[in-house]
Amino acid sequence: MATTMIVVGLGIAGSALLARAAVRMAGPAARQMDETLKTLGKFDFENYKYYRGGFETKMTKREAALILGIGQSSNRNRVRECHRRIMLLNHPDKGGSPYLAAKINQAKDMLDHGLKK
Repeated sequence: MATTMIVVGLGIAGSALLARAAVRMAGPAARQMDETLKTLGKFDFENYKYYRGGFETKMTKREAALILGIGQSSNRNRVRECHRRIMLLNHPDKGGSPYLAAKINQAKDMLDHGLKK
C-alpha cells in the first residue's frame, strides 16, 4: 500500500513538472507565432520572384525552361521527361488547352534543338 502511494505521488509530481514546462514553453512559442503571422501579413506578393505568366511573342530559351520547369542547360533526357509529364497533364484529348499544348511542344523543341543524343 505504501509503495502504491509513493508511485501515485511520483506520477502526480511528474505530471505537474511536465505541465509547468509546457506552460513555460507556450509563452515564447505564442510570441514567435504572433511575430510570424505579422510578418506574413506584410509579405509582398507583387515582387515575389516567380514567373508571372504570359508568353513572349518569340519564345526564348529562358521562357522554354520556365514552361518545362527545368534549367536551360538540361540534357535531352531531362527535357523529354519533363515534356512528357507536362503534356500528360495538359493534353487537348484529356481536356487541356490546344494553345498550352502548342507552347509546351514549342518549349521542348526550343530546348531539344541542338542537344546531342
